Amino acid sequence: MDLVIRDARVVDGTATPSYRADVALSGGRIAEIHRADAPGPRPSAPRVLDASGLVLSPGFVDMHAHSDLALLRDPDHSAKAAQGVTLEVLGQDGLSYAPVDDRTRAEVRRAITGWNGDGDDIDFDWSTVGGYLDRLDRNFGGQGIAVNAAYLIPQGTVRMYALGWEDRPATAAELDRMRELVARGMAEGAVGMSSGLTYTPGMYADDAELTELCRVVASYGGYYCPHHRSYGAGALEAYEEMVRLTRAAGCALHLAHATMNFGVNEGRAPELLALLDRALDEGADISLDTYPYTPGSTTLVAMLPSWAGEGGPGAVLTRLADEETAARIRHDLEVVGSDGCHGVPIEWDTIEISGVSDPALAGEVGRTVAASARLRGEEPWTTARRLLLGDRLGTTILQHVGHEENVRRIMRHRVHTGGSDGILQGAKPHPRAYGTFPEYLGRYVRELGVLSLEECVAHLTSRPAARLRLPDRGHVREGYRADLVLFDPDTVAAGSTFDAPRTPPTGIPHVLVDGRFVIEDGRRTQALAGRAVRGAGRRRG
Repeated sequence: MDLVIRDARVVDGTATPSYRADVALSGGRIAEIHRADAPGPRPSAPRVLDASGLVLSPGFVDMHAHSDLALLRDPDHSAKAAQGVTLEVLGQDGLSYAPVDDRTRAEVRRAITGWNGDGDDIDFDWSTVGGYLDRLDRNFGGQGIAVNAAYLIPQGTVRMYALGWEDRPATAAELDRMRELVARGMAEGAVGMSSGLTYTPGMYADDAELTELCRVVASYGGYYCPHHRSYGAGALEAYEEMVRLTRAAGCALHLAHATMNFGVNEGRAPELLALLDRALDEGADISLDTYPYTPGSTTLVAMLPSWAGEGGPGAVLTRLADEETAARIRHDLEVVGSDGCHGVPIEWDTIEISGVSDPALAGEVGRTVAASARLRGEEPWTTARRLLLGDRLGTTILQHVGHEENVRRIMRHRVHTGGSDGILQGAKPHPRAYGTFPEYLGRYVRELGVLSLEECVAHLTSRPAARLRLPDRGHVREGYRADLVLFDPDTVAAGSTFDAPRTPPTGIPHVLVDGRFVIEDGRRTQALAGRAVRGAGRRRG
């Protein structure tokens, strides 16, 4: 044995009552679990960690992460490691960095600067999904990365690769090319495919195109993870569309950051859950993730109507610079309700600037667009347009449009899992990036009792592991990988707030990845124990 964790309260991921035990680790796996009431000698090892008063659980799985470049640039990565996250799922919302060619790489880097930075500090020495996963494994001189990572093929990037930024149906040849790209990515280790159906160019795909790509994903045992077409007006119809589409394709469905936002959806979570329950009872394979906060976070450019994004970032800037076209964009935003803003007319006092790419604009961070406009004595659209142009579309925002009762109802659901949707860029990011998992345990378990401790741990560990089809993660069980977290159930809490979003959590003294301490006594070690977690890569049938 390498290590014995002595006298821990084991919450094993099954949602059954906890028990007291010694847990012995060897070679990166759980070698023995000796319950306190079991006969026989207790396990021993050169090192023994006294876990009295602490809960031992499987490591948490962040089902919706935006650490695609952060894992490559930051060996510390305490934003996630300190929360007890031992596995992140990347490639979200239909936009990421593989598969690409030279043109697509440049375009996607520019398109999601607000999520991940411009990448000038990264050596983009890969083009395929397999190449990206290999890069994770050999990063930092072959040591690896801070925590484990799985990858979803980004459908928007695939469409960008095959036919650019055009708002039109794919030709037969283009659809074949997209199928090939998705099949290759799945064969190389992706666990599924994501979409961003309020982001260009992925949102230009119709249901027939998405269904065909989902059929490829299903043939490899993967799942589809859509940011669907609306979380505002028409949200229920958008959810139903995804359920119908994946059932037609025979593909598992995982609903990204599933919520019901904006005034039109206040109190309507039960309608969403009833829709999902009907589908589940009929045999559909569905799961979802949420973060335990009401505001959302994205880029300011994402609010624009889809027609303004056709042609890519350069075309967007050209349209914004033209007075007549900019007036059309404003009308869609403020009067019609753009598809980028989920069909709801934008309320500038809900849009808080959380980060900018241009340091000259740093003074805008922390203000709403409406407040910034008042300070300047101008209309909010003028402020927003100036930001978009001056920051070259790199501005990130918080959008204060959620409802607490919807959040609580959805997190109780039988297929719920946790995902931070954490954007790590910007001077004032959403606190969910640094606090999602302790926020669940501290606020929603201990303080509010929305979930029991055992239920919540299952939501954050075994349920996502099952969705990812990982046979040896997500439980405290003999033979399973030693991805583990030790926390104090009486003090665990998110330190991050909207005013101080990078404050670390409390009450999580130890986190292990592959049996190695990445957090020890509340401090980040130098261990880089994380690796790429690959899907099966084998076509079925």
